Amino acid sequence: MEFKLFLIKYAEIGVKGKNRFLFEDALVRQINLALKPADGTFHVYKEVGRIYVEAQDYDYEEVVEALQHVFGIVGICPLVQIEDHGFEDLKAQIVKYMDEMYPNKKITFKVNARRARKNYPLNSMEINGAVGEAVLDAFPEIQVDVHHPDVLLNIEIRQMINIYSKTIPGPGGMPVGTAGKGMLLLSGGIDSPVAGYMIAKRGVSLEAVYFHTPPYTSERAKQKVLDLAKKVAAYSGPILLNVVNFTDIQMYIYEQCPHEELTIIMKRCFYKIAERIAKDHGCLALVTGESIGQVSSQTMQSLGVINDVCEELPVFRPLIAFDKQDIVDISEKINTYEISIAPYEDCCTTFVAKHPVTKPNLNIIKKSELKLQDKMDDMINEAIEHVEQIMIHA
Repeated sequence: MEFKLFLIKYAEIGVKGKNRFLFEDALVRQINLALKPADGTFHVYKEVGRIYVEAQDYDYEEVVEALQHVFGIVGICPLVQIEDHGFEDLKAQIVKYMDEMYPNKKITFKVNARRARKNYPLNSMEINGAVGEAVLDAFPEIQVDVHHPDVLLNIEIRQMINIYSKTIPGPGGMPVGTAGKGMLLLSGGIDSPVAGYMIAKRGVSLEAVYFHTPPYTSERAKQKVLDLAKKVAAYSGPILLNVVNFTDIQMYIYEQCPHEELTIIMKRCFYKIAERIAKDHGCLALVTGESIGQVSSQTMQSLGVINDVCEELPVFRPLIAFDKQDIVDISEKINTYEISIAPYEDCCTTFVAKHPVTKPNLNIIKKSELKLQDKMDDMINEAIEHVEQIMIHA
């Protein structure tokens, strides 16, 4: 069956009160952006409590996949919309719809009518009964099941009449851009791309920063991060990736500081640089893929010591209470897992200590960092001044 219209369902947006139109408008913008690369002609518009996508000369699977990447959408309903030519015509249109939509009539169904237009001559219960009777008369093999039907036949009596029975799940969440912008600390691992996906799902648009250490990390490691950013961008929209050359800083830390403290001191430096770039670019928070207890630098004590270096911006950790398998499951869903497990090391894993400290003391770490004070500020300024910026599109 060919559809020229999709009804877009949302959830949380519906409880936004007087500000709801702002979120609806943002969702319309995101839908338009998602459909821009698709073949076909599209018109996205809204009515009271409804958003529609009108589509012509399009590929059904391509459009559905594009819409399934738009945060804020909870359901995509291929829709038949008809004018009101009386109730007898409505029954005939629904019989035609059921015949074309379900060639195999060995199904159960339930009619679910809603009247947004209260001057319609029949109420919802009367529509349910009369339409159900018309379907049963036309197709005796179809049966009614009001509790667990195979098909929920929805009829919305509005200015036009909507008929649909299929709801394709969307990703949920809130439209990207409605909650400000965050700076994602992106590595080549499993966790940080999932963190980017999760925070974007709450309406946060993304930039990203990646710390590259040539020649200790290869161009293939950098390409791996670009590939991961592209997968996240399929949901978040375009991502500006800031590539920081961290080699000189990392070697300076390696030479001057106790090896068991390397990871903590290095991550504090990551955060300091990321915060500087984030503030310059109008970001409201840093975003990381850390989860409590997953590795030595993610104990409660370690996270507290690392956080201390951030002077202004909060650090959001959307995966903080996730089990590793939870994170892996999401990475597989968003197609980042296979890229993440490719054997190209990032700077964290290349210089990891054999016996890293798991319960660092902030005063001891700061004392060790005093050994870096002669050069560190200048090295950070140099690294930020020469950041490579790459715009990543899906």
